[in-house]
Amino acid sequence: MAFTAFSTGTATEQGPRKSSRIALLLLLPGVLYLMLFFLVPLVSLVITSLQAPLELGDIGQYQAAFRWENYATVIGQYGEQILRSFLYALLATIFALLFSYPLAYFIGVKARPWPLLQNLMLVLVIAPFFISFLLRTLAWKQILSDESPIVTGLKALSLLAPDAYITGTPIAVVFGLTYNFIPFMTLPLYAALERLDTRYLEAGSDLYAKPFTTFRTVTLALSMPGIVSGVLLTFIPAAGDYVNASRQFLGGSGTAMMGNVIESNFLVSLNYPAAASLSIILMAAILVLVTAYVRRSGTEDLL
Repeated sequence: MAFTAFSTGTATEQGPRKSSRIALLLLLPGVLYLMLFFLVPLVSLVITSLQAPLELGDIGQYQAAFRWENYATVIGQYGEQILRSFLYALLATIFALLFSYPLAYFIGVKARPWPLLQNLMLVLVIAPFFISFLLRTLAWKQILSDESPIVTGLKALSLLAPDAYITGTPIAVVFGLTYNFIPFMTLPLYAALERLDTRYLEAGSDLYAKPFTTFRTVTLALSMPGIVSGVLLTFIPAAGDYVNASRQFLGGSGTAMMGNVIESNFLVSLNYPAAASLSIILMAAILVLVTAYVRRSGTEDLL
């Protein structure tokens, strides 16, 4: 009997050990992938941001160093572009949220009795993904050009000054960012609102709550995870975008964002430390802002 108990205890101890080894083996490919394609490039980026110009070297040649002054230099030189990037991203996120929430609410709640309509509207939301990001932005450049029917019509209605233009202005850049990232805002909101139990809304009405009170205390509260996810999926890529603010698309001389500055330093000026320093600053700033936003919204479990 004692031998049987000892054998059972040994088997019980070996079971969790074997399961933990299997779990580690299953995690190994993902860990190696993250180390190879995230950790190694990040370390390389940090090392590049601290490099110093090579003495008597040509343009684009740098040597390993610990030149922390690179960060102070790019902040002083490109402070305007840094602030502009976060301002444009914030505005685009707000506009995308204001547009996407009613759309997601209609698809996820009001259109439930009509599955065909619900599926059709979801397809329309996802449809822009089937077209290249660059082509969509270039199409809006043509639509908002001075000779387009929209601009000429606004001028004919005296809603726009005769010598005014839209492309190359902050309005065009924020519009482009908002349009391109609306699906990233709508889909998380739809996923949250589609699970909303409408009996809670009926209970609010039965308790004589006003529609706005029911929306604020029930609908908005229950959809908060979707709002947080949509805001993050919109704000983070919008802050680092360089397509919409480019002169070749919707931007102009005074609309450059951090992405444009990084591209210029990396591909044109060959100033790799400056480009790397700006990239590190962008990542650090986004990480701080996202952490503060998630904690403020009361959804720390999403981190």
